[in-house]
Amino acid sequence: MITLTKIDGSKITVNSDEIETVETHHDSLISLKSGKKIIVKENYEEIINLVIQFRKKCYVSDSFQD
Repeated sequence: MITLTKIDGSKITVNSDEIETVETHHDSLISLKSGKKIIVKENYEEIINLVIQFRKKCYVSDSFQD
């Protein structure tokens, strides 16, 4: 799960596994597998980095459970 900022300034937490595409112009348009679209302030590079950080946390967390 990653937390992003909607254009009205409110925060939204998104399941990163559900992200299908990210389009960046001035703001970013995230398309989810469900067909829902969300406009956020973060650019695609920031979104990608948040997804990578989240997945790293999951991987490290899972490796300690063995």
